[in-house]
Formats: sequence, structure tokens, C-alpha cells
Amino acid sequence: MDKPQSCVLVIFGASGDLTKRKLVPALFSLFEQKLLPEKFAILGVGRKSFDDESFRKYICENLKIFTKLEKIDELVEKQFIQNFYFCSIDTNSIPEYSKIKQKLTSIVSDYDIDRNFLFYLSSPPSLYERIVAGLGTCDLQREETYQHNWKRLVVEKPFGQDLDSAKTLNKNLLKVFREKQIYRIDHYLGKETVQNILALRFSNGIFEPLWNRNYIDYIEITAAEQLGVENRGGYYEHIGALRDMVQNHLLQLLGTIAIEPPGSFEPQSVRNEMVKIFRSLQEISPSEVSQFSIRGQYIKGDLNGNALKGYRQEDGVDPDSRTETFAAVKVFVDSWRWGGVPFIIRTGKRMPTRVTEVAINFKPAPHFLFAKDNPSYQAPNRLIMRIQPDEGMLLNFGMKSPGSGFQIKNVGMDFHYSDLSNDRLPDAYERLLLDALLGDATLFYRGDAAEACWSFVQPIIDSWDNGETPLYGYPAATWGPIQSTELLKGHESDWRYPCKNITGHDKFCEL
Repeated sequence: MDKPQSCVLVIFGASGDLTKRKLVPALFSLFEQKLLPEKFAILGVGRKSFDDESFRKYICENLKIFTKLEKIDELVEKQFIQNFYFCSIDTNSIPEYSKIKQKLTSIVSDYDIDRNFLFYLSSPPSLYERIVAGLGTCDLQREETYQHNWKRLVVEKPFGQDLDSAKTLNKNLLKVFREKQIYRIDHYLGKETVQNILALRFSNGIFEPLWNRNYIDYIEITAAEQLGVENRGGYYEHIGALRDMVQNHLLQLLGTIAIEPPGSFEPQSVRNEMVKIFRSLQEISPSEVSQFSIRGQYIKGDLNGNALKGYRQEDGVDPDSRTETFAAVKVFVDSWRWGGVPFIIRTGKRMPTRVTEVAINFKPAPHFLFAKDNPSYQAPNRLIMRIQPDEGMLLNFGMKSPGSGFQIKNVGMDFHYSDLSNDRLPDAYERLLLDALLGDATLFYRGDAAEACWSFVQPIIDSWDNGETPLYGYPAATWGPIQSTELLKGHESDWRYPCKNITGHDKFCEL
């Protein structure tokens, strides 16, 4: 793989949770694989009163806790940690951003490297516009084209709280940075199994011809979490499942599945096709929201004999809260390829297991010859793409059972990344950080894509926030409100209920 040019990575919110849990371990893995530039530095920015040495000690301590590597080479670790620096500022105070410019000037001089800067917003979203304005006052976003230097900005989700705030954020970012400098990150797109959806379609002649309304009945996208809100009740009260998961992660997955073949696999070509999908999402009118969406909230339940609290009993949650912890939406893409095919997406907390997967449900055979011996057989072909955990794929189809007659049994052919013993599955942030450093925007989404996604979910948000759509309860450790099955009306199958522990031949078994 190509190596990035020498550069400085500037992380705002350097002492926060995302930095220590995800960014630093991903950077260390890239460093260990020799994928980072020969000359690079990482500048942490925040309110903490760290100096360079105390920040390095902090980074070292957390790296040992959060790295996924079985063993850390102490020499490599020492070399990596020496590249960290810290600049303590009040991020709300615009004049203090001159300290960042002074620190960067010093680092660039010491390392004798080009003025290539990647600014990563790992801070609370409420600070995004302030940070960008501060960078602009110091001209830190300006690219010296005659020197071929670059400046890039990575923006973490949430990208706004609704359509209006997303448009405002876009407008304020573009006052300082150009669109091609902005990398809006959704870590789901960095997952190897999500990227493999594109490879499955566009590198295999047996799948792409079937990838349309003529052969596919409906598509399920599930993102289930076993945990509740834990100690994030106060934060989650203002977010909910629709904003937290549907507007970004799940619609990005939908776009990856539904995308038309791009003219080339260049960033601009791929992103253009993604935007077309988001703009083709069939609008849900206010009167249709309760027909095409289901909202739920977990109540008290039981898991293996252990009592589980309901959402309203969690710390920081309003005892009368109407915030949804489960969201399911039936989505249609108005296009020739997908006309009439529903994409049914669901996400929820306190479900039986943690799993993210896509299930492509194909139409049944037009005439089932073996109905006499199989009067109750209803098992159309299904392609399951498991995003996490136990990443892999499964194709279900019918085969004759041994013996007399024609008893048809559903069997599966599966593939698991874990079977590739010599291949390591990289973390999503490794791929996305490296792509940002290389200037490859293929897996990052543009401002027009973010606004198109918000535009689709806005009528649902309005209806839910106004209390116009029922809020259903579901016991903790179940698969959501029973009313969610209404979204599958007209199809022979129920929701797919994936299990957690994957054992035996059919590793993607049903509960």
C-alpha cells in the first residue's frame, strides 16, 4: 500500500474516549505495520493541563489497555509515543488558536517536514463550528498550492441533529474549508465486511445479475446492541435510536447495498452514485410515518435469570421519557433497479445479542414442484452478510434430504473471515485514518449526502418528537416491539433473528 506524505495529525479532544479507545490503537497498528509516513507527529489539543511528557505517559497507559494486539513490542511502542505532543487551550476562545499555530510551526521545524496537516474533530459536536472558526482565524486551513501542501478536516458523527442544523454546520464548515478538504467519517464504512458488499457485487458475475427487483423480495438491515444506555442516559435522552443509528450508519449501509455500478472506483465516481441513492429514497409523508416506521423503548426484562432495568429506570433518564431505544423503518428506493423492493431497517438497545448484518431475501421459485412432500415449506433463498461480530457470509438454499420422497431441507454455504488464519481483519478506524492521510475520500460521505439522509428522516423525527406516533414497549433482551412485524406484511417470512454464539455447520443459526 502507498504511504502518506509526511504530516502532522492534530486531534481535538485528545484526552477523550474516542481518542484513547479507537484513534490511538488504530494509529499504533498502522505504525507497527509501517504504513505511517517516515516523518510524522501527532498533536493533541484540549483543555487538560498536559505538557508533552505527561501526555505521552497518558497515551502509553491507555494504549496498553485498549490495543487489540496480543503483544506490544516495547521498542516500537517507545518510538511511536515519542511522536506525540500536546497543546493546552480553551477551545471556546478564538485567540488561543494561535498557540496551535505556534506549536505546529515548532513541530514542522523540528521534524523537517512539509506543512501537511490533518485536523481530526474528536471533540463534542457542539464545538465543531467553534474549532473550525478558530482554525480559520489562523489560516491553518490554507493550502499552499505552490508547495503542494494539503490541509484536511475529519468530522465525526453526529453531523447535526436534524436537517436544519446539518445545513447550518455544512455552511459554517465551508466558510473555512473547501468541500474536497472535508472528510465526514462513518466508521461503519471502514469495516472490511461493508466494503466486501461492493466486492461481492462487482467482482462476481453470479450476483450482480440478481441484484434487482426481479429477483429480490426484500432486504433486512439489522444493528442490534445487547447493552442498554449504561451511564449515557443523559446524553441518549437528546439523541434516540433514529438519530444515533438510522440517519447515518444504517442509511450508509443501505446506500452501499443499493448503489449503481460506478463508472470507475475513483472517490468522486463512487460518492456521486451514493448521493443518487440517498436522493432517490421515497419520501415518507407525515400521514405515513406510523405506517412505515415503528418506535420502541425497552422496559424491564430478564436475561438468563438476571433482572434488567427498563430505560426509564436508567441513570439520567426522565421517568416519563418518550425517547426511543428501538427504531424500525421501511424504506423504498425510487429507481428502475429497486422499484417496489422494501429495505426494512431496524436498530435497538437491550436486544438478545450484539449483531449487525444484512439479509438479502430472494423471491421464491415461481412454481414449487415439491409442495406435496413439503406442505409447510417456506424457505426462500437468503444471502446473509454479517458485519459484526464473527464477520462473514452465508447463502441459504434448499436441498433434498436423504431417503425416499422429496423432502426439502434448508442448508447453507458459509464463509468466515476467521477462517483466513493468515489474514488479519483491520479495525475500521485503521482503514479510515489511513485513507484520510492518503487523501482517498471514497469511504467518507459528502455534505450533500448528509443533507439528503437528514431530509429523508426529518418527517419521521418531526412525527416522533411531536408524539404523533405511538411508542411501544418491549421487554429488555427481546427483539423489539411485536408491532415491528407489521413492516413485513405482504412477505412470507418473519424478521430474521440471528443468534450470538455461532457453532455447528450453520453458524448463522436462528434462535
